[in-house]
Amino acid sequence: MATFLYKLGKLAFRRRHFVALIWVALLTLAGVGAASAPTAASSSFSIPGTEAQKAFDLLDQRFPGSSADGATARVVFQAPDGEKITSAANKAEVSKTVADLGSGSKEVAAAADPFAAKTVSKDGTIAYSSVSYKVSSMELTDADRDALQKTVDEARDSGLTVEVGGDALQAMPETGATEIIGVAIAAVVLVITFGSLVAAGLPLLTALIGVGIGVSSITALANALDLGTTTSTLAMMIGLAVGIDYALFIVSRFRAELAEGHDREEAAGRAVGTAGSAVVFAGLTVVIALVGLAVVNIPMLTKMGIAAAGTVAIAVLIALTLIPALLGYAGKRVHGRKARKVLAAEEKPEPKTNMGTRWARFVLRRPVAVLLTAVVGLGVMAVPVSSLELGLPDDGVQPTDTTQRKAYDLLSDGFGPGFNGPLVAVVDVKHSQDPKDAVARVSKDIAATDGVKTVTPPAFNKAGDTATITVVPSSKPSSTQTEDVVHTIRDKGADIKADTRAEVLVTGTTAMNIDVSQKLNDALVPYLALVVGLAFLLLMVVFRSVLVPLKAALGFLLSVVAALGAVVAVYQWGWLGSLFGVEQTGPIMSMMPIFMVGVVFGLAMDYEVFLVTRMREAYVHGERPAQAIVTGFRHGARVVTAAAVIMIAVFAGFIGSSEQMVKMIGFGLAIAVFFDAFLVRMTIVPAVLALLGKRAWWLPKWLDRILPNVDVEGEGLKTASGDDSTEEDRELARV
Repeated sequence: MATFLYKLGKLAFRRRHFVALIWVALLTLAGVGAASAPTAASSSFSIPGTEAQKAFDLLDQRFPGSSADGATARVVFQAPDGEKITSAANKAEVSKTVADLGSGSKEVAAAADPFAAKTVSKDGTIAYSSVSYKVSSMELTDADRDALQKTVDEARDSGLTVEVGGDALQAMPETGATEIIGVAIAAVVLVITFGSLVAAGLPLLTALIGVGIGVSSITALANALDLGTTTSTLAMMIGLAVGIDYALFIVSRFRAELAEGHDREEAAGRAVGTAGSAVVFAGLTVVIALVGLAVVNIPMLTKMGIAAAGTVAIAVLIALTLIPALLGYAGKRVHGRKARKVLAAEEKPEPKTNMGTRWARFVLRRPVAVLLTAVVGLGVMAVPVSSLELGLPDDGVQPTDTTQRKAYDLLSDGFGPGFNGPLVAVVDVKHSQDPKDAVARVSKDIAATDGVKTVTPPAFNKAGDTATITVVPSSKPSSTQTEDVVHTIRDKGADIKADTRAEVLVTGTTAMNIDVSQKLNDALVPYLALVVGLAFLLLMVVFRSVLVPLKAALGFLLSVVAALGAVVAVYQWGWLGSLFGVEQTGPIMSMMPIFMVGVVFGLAMDYEVFLVTRMREAYVHGERPAQAIVTGFRHGARVVTAAAVIMIAVFAGFIGSSEQMVKMIGFGLAIAVFFDAFLVRMTIVPAVLALLGKRAWWLPKWLDRILPNVDVEGEGLKTASGDDSTEEDRELARV
């Protein structure tokens, strides 16, 4: 592989005009495709194999035109202090508003009158109107949302307090200026690392080109592939981080090869042949982790993973081709002025002992103490995981100044917290001998269930073979009590089916969230086994070792559990919540564990590959194990540190998002990268390698014969480049 990449790097360097034009053309093509693509249609959220999804499908079949998955809005009215919503004047204003809601958009299926539907609080101060739409929230246009907002604003002018909940007002998440701050921090780190504006600009430029192609392609294909809004957000987040990192490693190695006296074309070839090999395998681990999300069998998550994996693949291709091409344009300016003077001098000064070298030597002197300190520290951070509660965020975790949160609080005050997450019991009586009697029994049994506050009268379809019953729990949607209610009703449904042949299915947003959480929990272990297993085999090929990949996998598990502990402490317990914009604590997003396992594993292996391949390279070239560790840190620690800081800055930029899911993902990934890069890869890894010594690179002979030799160390480059010098004469230069 090293030989092939070496030739590819030299070719891209020589044909830099052609390579640059190809990437510019691809960016233009993707941009034009995104600009001319039709607006994305419905981004359906389905969970195959769950009871809630089965009930939704049954509703679509038995209640045609009901738009079971259509958008909803709950317009909540509160009378001024000292007044009743049932007074003549207020009642007239509410009725007028409801009429305007029904006629405001052609997509409105129905707007219920609170007084006819009896959705008025007992004290007569609060009422709400349920507005249902014919299409999903993602299909609503800005005009539809503006009509809803205009009607609400007019109602407020009358003196009523009017707020809107539900998903009808849901729009694209806003990430704010913190994203730009993240990129700015990355730029500063690159300048400090390289001491050259040109060298610092290359990773940023190529990363932006890669993200531009990836995100534009997702936008262009969104309508055809039914991609959601968060799909491009994840691709941008991952693509930007790895794009900068991969380019950073290639540019760093290019500078090192120049410092060793190679001409620019040869240096570009060697940089791509050595660091490029690490980039390929690091990218493969990220792709495996992201594509592996398909194991969960949630279409939305699968699409997010595949789209992000595609962006990572683009980042790898850009690092291998566009970076050497741009290095051809950069010339000697890839080094700062001070470095250029040093390279031009006849007598090279002795390289100073850098921080990476000093840290590696410190760890080698005290490996046991360093190992124990890092493991115990991560173990303490992992403690909060023991109280992890999973769920999907509802309007109760929205910022307190949003209309969704205000509507949520008003409904809780007027009707109880369960009104924010009603359940829908769908009763299929097609095979029942006495349908009405069976439905009556279901209604009675549900009403007698602990935790159920109210049950509405059954509503039959025209054929009379299906009925729906709205169930309002006494607890809030994201609570464990509501989850218990759902399971209890489903358990009772099994007995009812045995007696009456009527099938009871529980659905609704709350039930759907519960099913998603369960499905994700069930898929976590198989997913972990698949991803870690495939990556273990991949790393065995890279490092020609059994213990190094095993240590890499165990270190990852430690860092991801510690990161989850930090997420629980901030978003569930509220520690330092104000610092991270957490206005309301609640359960952790149910996809967070499996999502962090996927993304963090891929990113963690990046640092493992980049740091340890340099150690492996030194060891293969004849250095003792301890000496190889120091060499690896001397040449890799500075760059890996810069890469980690950049990635942390990029992820942390998403903490400023208005979307709770994006905010939590940004924080989780940022803290996970911090733990993995600095406590696992830079601390635990050298300590374990120091304790293992030569055993770290042990590989059974029979396995050595089976595994393909990919030559990540670049042994084949001596033949390819015609370099007959011995390794004893070759001194690795400090970046």
